[in-house]
Amino acid sequence: MAEEEKKEKRDIRNWIEEIDKCPKCGSTHLARDYERGELTCLDCGFVIDEGYIDQGPDWRAFDAEQKEERVRTGAPMTYTIHDKGLSTEISWKNKDSYGKNIPTRNRSQLYRLRKWQRRIKVSNAAERNLSQALQELERMASNLNLSKEVREAAAVIYRKAVRENMIRGRSIEGVVAASIYAACRQLGIPRTLEEIASITRIKKKDIGRIFRIMSRTLKLGLFPSKPEEYVDRFCAKLNLSPKVKNRTMEIIKMAEEKGLSSGRGPTGLVAAALYIASVMENERRTQREIAEVAGVTEVTIRNRYKEMAEKLGLKIDI
Repeated sequence: MAEEEKKEKRDIRNWIEEIDKCPKCGSTHLARDYERGELTCLDCGFVIDEGYIDQGPDWRAFDAEQKEERVRTGAPMTYTIHDKGLSTEISWKNKDSYGKNIPTRNRSQLYRLRKWQRRIKVSNAAERNLSQALQELERMASNLNLSKEVREAAAVIYRKAVRENMIRGRSIEGVVAASIYAACRQLGIPRTLEEIASITRIKKKDIGRIFRIMSRTLKLGLFPSKPEEYVDRFCAKLNLSPKVKNRTMEIIKMAEEKGLSSGRGPTGLVAAALYIASVMENERRTQREIAEVAGVTEVTIRNRYKEMAEKLGLKIDI
């Protein structure tokens, strides 16, 4: 008998999923009671299902305010926080979980709880070092306008460097800068050592040395930067048209086919190609302007563009 009842209920559930009608009177006026877990017919009162599952409301959000209101979980795990964002946080607002104001007599206790919460989040020297390094990483990434993806990759690389004991004897800032440079190279986002050195107190040469040691120790397997990766950003900074950009790409491609890119820095090659293209398309930019954007010297641009013009047979009116 029990088996027959179970089979009948199962058949009813399957029928409900296929046709949303009352099996007794055929009415479509059904009511869902999520507290009792029942699906009932409003016309005849028949309980169609007594184990109804709450599928939840529509959680689609069309703006930031709706997203904030409808969120049902905390922040996702992230490597850019020393505890990966999994620890609890006492809000700075003087309100309880129901949104009510906390009485004045209890606020001093809440202040002490906040203070100890901050202290116990960083319990030892290793966590303190990691916390400081990741704050520095966030500062540098913000100055460079790097995406969240790059920040996460840089944090993962720094954590690997800590595990390999690469921090000992080196400054935190230098290792963080090298991690950011490695993450940019890994994700194909062009950032030069000059740009990263400009927002730190570490010299470009030191960052490059730490990066080479890091790449070898962690076996990052990074390939050299391609000149094409820098063209878009340099053109945007110099306010050049798409014509100049396309001509620059053509010149770089011709230079690579002739073997002129071998053994030369990608930024110097791009800077020279940009200078030639801007002259050819009558959107002239001075060597100094291009040198400041590309992070190379005017002498480098002069030497590269003369070599390229001669080897590629380009006629330019300087």
